Amino acid sequence: MHPRRPEGFDGLGYRGGGREESGPGPRPFGSVSELGHWVTSPPDIPGSRNLHWGEKTPPYGAGTPLGGAGLNEEPNLGPGGPGADQLNRFAGFGIGLASLFTENVLAHPCIVLRRQCQVNYHARNYHLTPFTIVNIMYSINKTQGPRALWKGMGSTFIVQGITLGTEGIISEFTPLPRELSHKWNLKQIGGHLLLKGLTHVVAMPFYSASLIETVQSEIIRDNPGILDCVKEGIGRVVGMGVPHSKRLLPLMVLTFPTVLHGVLHYVISSIIQKLVLYVLKRGNSHNLPPEGSTSIQGMLDAYFPELIASFAASLCADVMLYPLETVLHRLHIQGTRTIIDNTDLGYEVLPINTQYEGMRDCINTIRREEGMLGFYKGFGAVVVQYTLHVAVLQLTKIIYSTLLQNVS
Repeated sequence: MHPRRPEGFDGLGYRGGGREESGPGPRPFGSVSELGHWVTSPPDIPGSRNLHWGEKTPPYGAGTPLGGAGLNEEPNLGPGGPGADQLNRFAGFGIGLASLFTENVLAHPCIVLRRQCQVNYHARNYHLTPFTIVNIMYSINKTQGPRALWKGMGSTFIVQGITLGTEGIISEFTPLPRELSHKWNLKQIGGHLLLKGLTHVVAMPFYSASLIETVQSEIIRDNPGILDCVKEGIGRVVGMGVPHSKRLLPLMVLTFPTVLHGVLHYVISSIIQKLVLYVLKRGNSHNLPPEGSTSIQGMLDAYFPELIASFAASLCADVMLYPLETVLHRLHIQGTRTIIDNTDLGYEVLPINTQYEGMRDCINTIRREEGMLGFYKGFGAVVVQYTLHVAVLQLTKIIYSTLLQNVS
């Protein structure tokens, strides 16, 4: 094999492939054309630099400090200076991190109350508004402590990890595509949705164990271990572990509603996300700052369309599929001998003793005994959850705008 480094290349002393030099010592680079053969532009990584809609990283030497400055001149760093550019690059990471923190940590008490209300067929208060949800949160926190509102958070991360790992393994050893290409067709879409369905089937027993941890009352619950979700999920598959009653539904009965909910949630959120992103791109294309402009707000706004589209997609999917999620959670929790908090009072516990035969029987029973609003029990928690999400995103945007303005 020939060496990748040419002959006569030693650090900055490039002698031009063995050509004779006119003077002693290494000759410095005199033009960008010599550099261009060996130095290439880095790939465009989202969030790694400030790129606006439709922009790509310029070729090396085109408008860069090295291409525009002479050998004895200082590179032009622009009015913002290196601090503003560095902080602006970090803005995308920080805003995305704030969004993930809100979705998985700050919103977890809303998820706990939402699931407890969904499985509580005893409840007379449906908690359809955020005001009653906040009140019951305060009561539970007062009687059981803050830990009762963040129970099961570790198991939710484990389920997410199992889902992502399963999806990667299946796509690696099968022809099912993990991502859709730009030139997609019906066959590719079908394979992609089949991959999502298989992923939900594999993660289903662990999802059941995580659901139990989030709704089980803290009053009667022992301190769970980090991997109890995995152990109980495997025990659910092999029929061993935590004792269950005879009303426990087999996993085969739970497969269809679980896959249906997961695939529909993915399809709806994907469509809404692309639609919102298209509208935002079209609106921002008319408001792009001119080339060379250092508009701080324009820089920051380049990171927000993806987050706004993801937020809108998740909200629409959760609202549209909320009745199906209520049915799904009741089927998963049946027969597990789970005791939940009394969501009417906030200081008592209630057992779950349902006897649904399947998805259709569960739908008919809820409609007959609790009415159509019974499918939306705990909906106020969704309002609180996404209100917090909006508030955190807006606060993060204000903080970064202020920091960038100060640096500039």
